[in-house]
Amino acid sequence: MRSEEAQSPAAWRLGFRHSLAPVTLRGVPVVTSNPTVAPASEASYRTVFGDLAALTKPGITRLVLFTTAAGFLMGAGRASDLVLLLHTLIGAGFAAAGANALNMWWERDTDAFMRRTSARPLPAGRLTPGAALLFALAISAYGLLHLAVFVNLPAVLLVAASLFSYVLVYTPLKRRTHHSTLVGATPGALPILAGWAAAGVGIDTAALALFGVVFLWQMPHFYALAWVYREDYGRGGLRMLSVVDPVGRRIGAESTLYSVALLGVSLVPTAVGLLGWVYGVGAALLGLAMIGLSARLWQVREDERAWKLFLGSITYLPALLFLMLLDRFLV
Repeated sequence: MRSEEAQSPAAWRLGFRHSLAPVTLRGVPVVTSNPTVAPASEASYRTVFGDLAALTKPGITRLVLFTTAAGFLMGAGRASDLVLLLHTLIGAGFAAAGANALNMWWERDTDAFMRRTSARPLPAGRLTPGAALLFALAISAYGLLHLAVFVNLPAVLLVAASLFSYVLVYTPLKRRTHHSTLVGATPGALPILAGWAAAGVGIDTAALALFGVVFLWQMPHFYALAWVYREDYGRGGLRMLSVVDPVGRRIGAESTLYSVALLGVSLVPTAVGLLGWVYGVGAALLGLAMIGLSARLWQVREDERAWKLFLGSITYLPALLFLMLLDRFLV
């Protein structure tokens, strides 16, 4: 991959590239979100740091921090050590950011063929792969080291398992099988278990139920997104369920089945006595709403219904975790 380029001396020393001309990969034009280079060195640094931040997928990293914090607070309850929680979030946050950056480094060629991702820093040519890889490895290592020094070994192991399974198992599987979504739900759910373990509490049925909630929630959440972007995923060579089943019957059916399972697992904390009726009623109502949205997509496969399921899932998880914390601390 090569295009006409202009680099500021500061940016060149860091190993970053700023393209002035459109980038092409295998003859396919790639959209660039920053087609010109600011003449000032300060502007160049701002662009570099912005692109490094984009590598970490801030939205996903925030979700990891949220679920990790929820797991910690649910495990420790009113005895929560807020300093320990802060160290847990620092370590888990850096590790999650590093995992996301490694994923974007690995998939840089695939991203170039998808309209939704072609403007990312690597396919757009604004960062070199070497610089991105160095950054990703550094922040991943720091996250695990921080957990090892300030938290505990179980938290390190669970966060490391999430990082390595996400990068080394889930990422390459996306080009091989649609079952990668199910496989990828494990690293996505491990942070809430890591938060629980970081609080110094043993893994029990309630902890596994929290893991199960986040695990099952991801399936209708990502299936909805896969349906909306099915053509994009096809162009990128990713074997999502919506690509191997373009009619979409399985997308709707499996989303509904996973939503039913999600409802059942979400009621386990009440069944085992960790949480009370306030959470139980709320979890039941939220679960029924997810089933309804999934069933509507099963009935008619259209983008509008998929978007409603996706947006509903975004509302579901924070609402459910808020109910957990409300019941755990205030009821």
